[in-house]
Amino acid sequence: MATITAAMVKELRESTGAGMMDCKAALTETNGDMQAAQDWLRKKGLSKAAKKAGRVAAEGLIGAVTSGTKGVVVEVNSETDFVARNEQFQGLVKMIAQVALDVGADVEKIKAAKVGSVTVETAISDAIATIGENMTLRRAASLEVGKGVVSSYIHGAVIEGAGKMGVLVALESTGKTDELAHLGRQLAMHVAATNPQALDPSGLDPELVKREKDVLADKYRQQGKPENVIEKIVESGLKTYYKEVCLLEQAFIHDEKGKSVAQAVKEAEGKIGAPVKIAGFVRYALGEGIEKQESDFAAEVAAASGKK
Repeated sequence: MATITAAMVKELRESTGAGMMDCKAALTETNGDMQAAQDWLRKKGLSKAAKKAGRVAAEGLIGAVTSGTKGVVVEVNSETDFVARNEQFQGLVKMIAQVALDVGADVEKIKAAKVGSVTVETAISDAIATIGENMTLRRAASLEVGKGVVSSYIHGAVIEGAGKMGVLVALESTGKTDELAHLGRQLAMHVAATNPQALDPSGLDPELVKREKDVLADKYRQQGKPENVIEKIVESGLKTYYKEVCLLEQAFIHDEKGKSVAQAVKEAEGKIGAPVKIAGFVRYALGEGIEKQESDFAAEVAAASGKK
């Protein structure tokens, strides 16, 4: 039997919004398995969370740069948030993003690329030596279209083009570039706010969809609903789920009437003067997916006082 800690209960509460005792019961029932505990709560109707957000545990900056029909976003990590406010580090991030725009999103190619007389990797090493803190180029992504624009948005910008979150949106169209760029920025802001998992249902991970179906079906089986009714409820539930996680089906944040993103793009075609297709999007949030051990300061103090 796994030991259920207060930290585990806190994490489950934050990711599901369920009560403390319900979270503890869920973790006990699932032997401490966080994902299974989330599903257990949802089956009991105690949680509305569709997924657990990645814990942001790394510091640094996200950098983004675009040029007409292409754009890149990079994540450069540091050990502390203090370094993200360092001008040398900020310049390094902007330089790396600019290099990525030229050589592509392969991290090893970016590190091997020359900046003046040195490589990007050497420039990072020099910055580590000067600033005295470890830094890494963690990842990079690029988008490009034949005709149209790639727009970017930086959320929590520390300097122009670098901050805590970066989004790229690629739009294919032969229409007016200025109107396209305006729509692209609005869509990039929308992606930053809503964190869609795919452009449309066909782009979703089949395992993710299966998990959603299983959770919905089990929830209504526990309520004693017949299988033919469950099938219809699950089908309806999936449509609601798609509206939450698929970009084209989400309610557009810039429209007060609840228009979907797909509808908003269609409507914008009038001003743009040509059909518009969202060719892709990328959303980088600083440190997502990286977990670093966090010390319990209160416990450390208590332990230290007990050693006297």
